[in-house]
Amino acid sequence: MQRVEVTEFGDSDALAVTDAEKPEPGEGEVRIAVEAAGINFADIMQRRGHYVGGPEPTYVPGMEAAGTVDAVGEGVSASEASGGSSDASDGVGYEEGDRVVAMTGRGGYAEYVLADADSLFEVPEAMSFDEAAGFPVQFMTAHAVLHEWGELEEGERVLVHAAAGGVGTAAVQLASAAGAEVFGTASTDEKLELAERLGCDHPINYEEEDFREVVDEVTDGEGVDLVLDGVGGETFARSLDALSHFGRVVAYGAASGEPGEVDTTRLLFENKSVVGFHLGNATQRDPQRILLSVPELQQMLAAGELEVVVGERFPLEDAAAAHEAIENRETTGKVVLNP
Repeated sequence: MQRVEVTEFGDSDALAVTDAEKPEPGEGEVRIAVEAAGINFADIMQRRGHYVGGPEPTYVPGMEAAGTVDAVGEGVSASEASGGSSDASDGVGYEEGDRVVAMTGRGGYAEYVLADADSLFEVPEAMSFDEAAGFPVQFMTAHAVLHEWGELEEGERVLVHAAAGGVGTAAVQLASAAGAEVFGTASTDEKLELAERLGCDHPINYEEEDFREVVDEVTDGEGVDLVLDGVGGETFARSLDALSHFGRVVAYGAASGEPGEVDTTRLLFENKSVVGFHLGNATQRDPQRILLSVPELQQMLAAGELEVVVGERFPLEDAAAAHEAIENRETTGKVVLNP
């Protein structure tokens, strides 16, 4: 089979297509014939060597992959299977041919990948594999940072950075569905048109406008109640400026390459709070807290209340070009690889 490896920390040329034997599933594992692998900015941060706790080269990146079950390991009994599970915690088995998407942690950039059976979700026939590959990381992250960590309430104001990206498009939709007033930033008018279509009330082109000034103007200086920040650096600092008293920032990434810095005295006197979220760590430590959102998200997707926005598709061998397109801010929605 073919797979993509990160051979060393560095630019996109550190990605190399290699040949390998199909992996054999161990106890509790399934092997997936990959139809689509989701690309996340965390993959790029790991490749750069900037990801805390990230893997050391050589490794195969890819945190999520969708396809069909190709083989099952011991303990994943076909007699227990019911065509896949909508709840990864209910212990249902899988059998060859089931349409699934998995949170793999790594290894998704390949023609075949192993995954724990309890990390799989059923892919409905009406959903494409490309769409499925854009579901786990971005929608569970968006739901968590809005609701479980951000404690969003109906009628509140929320600012979503990178509103046309993978997590951003999910967050805009979920915030709008929850009855929030949504502000969203992006770098082009085309991206902002997408965000607006998905429910963004106040699209902001951060290349042309200061988002803090726009927030102040719209809210008469009160600010927003919640900011979702996956950027860090100066954007994080300005997000604190745009926050209302008793407001919250949820930091879930540092795409700028710079961490955000917090002046706790300022938090104290302005009654603001900052909370961090990391999907992988949270899922490892308290999976039920994360997985509780899955049935609701699946129902909303099935009802057409949410959509997985797939922006660009690249063949597996063009993984380097896909990374470059994301880094150059040339993409919208979810970017996927097709083996």
